[in-house]
Amino acid sequence: MNSVSPSAAQYVGGAMQSQLMESRRLPEQQGSCGVRQPQNPDPGREATGEPDEVDKLKAKLMSAWNNVKYGWTIKSKTSFNKMSPVTMLGHSYLLNSEDEVERFSLAFISRIWLTYRREFPLLEGSTWTTDCGWGCMLRSGQMLLAQGLLVHLMPRDWTWPDAQQLTDVDFELFRPRSPVRAGGVPIPSFGSPRAPSTPEKTLPTRQSSKCSLKKRQESVRDRQAEPTHLKLLTWFGDQPPAPFGVHQLVSIGRSSGKKAGDWYGPSIVAHILRKAVARTPVVQNLVVYVAQDCTVYKEDVVRLCDPSTTSPGSTSESWKSVIILVPVRLGGEVLNPSYTECVKNILQLECCIGIIGGKPKHSLYFVGFQDEQLLYLDPHYCQPVVDVTQVNFSLESFHCSAPKKMPFNRMDPSCTIGFYAKNKKDFESLCSAVNLALSSSMEKYPIFTIVEGLSQDYGLEGHSGLHVGSDPHILPQTNKPGMSNNRRNSDEFVFL
Repeated sequence: MNSVSPSAAQYVGGAMQSQLMESRRLPEQQGSCGVRQPQNPDPGREATGEPDEVDKLKAKLMSAWNNVKYGWTIKSKTSFNKMSPVTMLGHSYLLNSEDEVERFSLAFISRIWLTYRREFPLLEGSTWTTDCGWGCMLRSGQMLLAQGLLVHLMPRDWTWPDAQQLTDVDFELFRPRSPVRAGGVPIPSFGSPRAPSTPEKTLPTRQSSKCSLKKRQESVRDRQAEPTHLKLLTWFGDQPPAPFGVHQLVSIGRSSGKKAGDWYGPSIVAHILRKAVARTPVVQNLVVYVAQDCTVYKEDVVRLCDPSTTSPGSTSESWKSVIILVPVRLGGEVLNPSYTECVKNILQLECCIGIIGGKPKHSLYFVGFQDEQLLYLDPHYCQPVVDVTQVNFSLESFHCSAPKKMPFNRMDPSCTIGFYAKNKKDFESLCSAVNLALSSSMEKYPIFTIVEGLSQDYGLEGHSGLHVGSDPHILPQTNKPGMSNNRRNSDEFVFL
């Protein structure tokens, strides 16, 4: 069980004490009998929906507690099997050599990591200056969108040039001793020098020269793309003008009946991301399509990506890149194990940009797997806000150096899967590859389907799932005898 660190205790003694002092002033507003005197309602406050003093106090106390709860972490080592490949966003890594370990570490660290933040400007219509404790699914959605934007804007297989600075990572590799039992054998962390007893593998001179030249070329290319990397991060800043920041996402969520402090599910977040991309001019030549009822209608995607398809003489040159988001439910209360192999096959596709979901009541962003464990980025870490409007702001808090894993059977069945297609040819390839991956399921019903035609041909309205209030289609699962069939709404993620 985790214990509070001294720094956390110090924070309790400061921030929490000030909140308690404020709460003690409340009795001064009460009568001599301890009963709160009736107050005339403020019509202006009711009209604007502004929170009252009690709501403000509750929000302050909750924010203080969440800042303590998520503002510290215990470093723990994640074990990786060096004899089994690690799959991450369509790429495979066999961690049996230092070169492969470095390649995997750089690729992982280069993913955009978006977490809880505190002390950002007030969210409109609320008293919240932090999303600690309630915004984890929004942060997971941000990471999914950020990965799509990296693929859209950055060079192929881009890695952050400064990732080497964060390669002091606590994780270990092990070689299984037997098919049944595996023993852990720690190795030096990413940034450590090679152990003296480890033999150095030498490459032929010509092959070594080619590898060095390729690395130099990629390094120059990645460094040239750094301004785009910086610009991309500013779009996710925690300031009201940022198009994909938490302020904008919460504002968009109001049209779906959500507000700051509410719990967001993966289906709702998919539609919020679609609207966020549609309303901003900062991202060119990109649209977001959200599947409805676990179905991707190909003609709807074509019309969204190329509105001129209805006009004669149109060409594929006008085609817009597309992020496809598919809200699904992989079982009832728990993940249906019949879909595990299918999820693995999807994460092996280069067109996949990840999955947002998580274990029950705990949202995560899944980027890969090894054996029977998922690889993920965790937004549940509260960091101070970064002013992305400043020149050369620090990037370290936007990149994670600690890969984490969890068993498939702990994954919450409610999730949203993301894909990206650069052009029309890529979209056709995506459809073929995804259909092949979906066919691997042992379950009678696939996770989702890709069909020809328009949604209106099937009696549905809208090409991107405009009815955000509806739950995704529930995939059946055979329950154990005596197991209750009652379940919460698939979009429900309850406060931890």
